[in-house]
Amino acid sequence: MPHSTQILGISNAIVDILAHVDDAFIDAIGATKGAMNLIDETRAREIYERMGPATEMSGGSVANTVAGFANLGGAAAYIGHVHDDQLGEIFNHDMRSIGVDIRLEPSADGSPTARSYILITPDAQRTMNTYLGSCTELGTADVTHATVGTPKLVLLEGYVWDIAEGPALTRRAIEIARDTGAKVALSLSDRYCVQRHRAAFADAIRAGVDIVIADENEIIDLLEVDGFDAAVAALDATDTLYVMTRSEKGSVIVGGDEHVVQPATRVDNVVDTTGAGDAYTAGFLYGWAQDWPLAECTKLGTHCATQVIQQVGARIEPGLLDSY
Repeated sequence: MPHSTQILGISNAIVDILAHVDDAFIDAIGATKGAMNLIDETRAREIYERMGPATEMSGGSVANTVAGFANLGGAAAYIGHVHDDQLGEIFNHDMRSIGVDIRLEPSADGSPTARSYILITPDAQRTMNTYLGSCTELGTADVTHATVGTPKLVLLEGYVWDIAEGPALTRRAIEIARDTGAKVALSLSDRYCVQRHRAAFADAIRAGVDIVIADENEIIDLLEVDGFDAAVAALDATDTLYVMTRSEKGSVIVGGDEHVVQPATRVDNVVDTTGAGDAYTAGFLYGWAQDWPLAECTKLGTHCATQVIQQVGARIEPGLLDSY
C-alpha cells in the first residue's frame, strides 16, 4: 500500500511557553526543578502572571519531533486535541506553517488548550509546569483509518497513556498501522511515565511496536534492571529496534543483529536542554524514513540534538541539514 505520508504523530498537543528565570523563581512557585510538574488551570494562570517575557510555540514531545521532522524536509502529519481558543490557534497555525498535516480540527467544547510553562534556569536546566487541558480529551473516535491514513510510521507518545482513552486509542492506532502496513514507534516520554505504565508499555511493545525510543533512565525502568549495561544485555535477542539516548554519553541502538554506539558531540555553550531528545528522535526518524543505515540515522539524530541545546526551545529550524 502506498504511503500517504512518512510519519504520523499521535500525542498530547501542548503549547510551549518558554521563559528564562532564576532558581529563586523556581523555589517561589514551589516547582520541582528539572521535572515535569502537572498543574491545574488555576495554577497555570498564577504562574503565567508571575512570568516575564516568554516565547510561545507548538510543543509536546512527539509534536516537537513531528515539527522537527517536517523542518528537515520530511512529510509529516499529526493527531492531537486542541480547543478552539487562542492557544489552539497558535498550535495548529504553527504546525501547518511548517507543512505538518493537522488531522483534527479544534474542539468548540471542553477544556482550554494545554500549555506547558517551560522555565529555563541559567544552568540550561528546564522545569516544566504543564496544564493538560484539552489534550486529555483525545479519544478513540479521533483515531480512524481516515485520520491515520497510510503513513510509513506511526509515532506514539508515552504520555498518551495518562489520558482517559489513551490505552484504547493507542491500541486502535496499532491495529490501523498493522492494517495498512505502517511501522509503529513508541516514545517512552519520561521515567515517571514508564513507572506508571510499565506493564502497559510492555504489552504494547509485544502487540506490535517496531521501534522503542527512550533515554537511559527510561529503558532501565522499563526493563527493571540495575543499569544501562544490563538493559543492553537484556535486549540482545530482541527483534524490536531500541533507540536509546544517554545525554553526554551519546546513544546506543540495539535490535535484531544491529548494535550501533554513537558518541555525543561536545558542546561548550549549552543554552537550553528542552527537547534535545525530541530533536534526536526527529533526526533519527528522518534518516530511517529515507532508508539510511542506522549508523547514519544516529549521526543525524546527534547533530540535531547538538544544535537544539545551543538555542532556546525544542524546534529544529529549517536548513539544519545544510550544516550536516
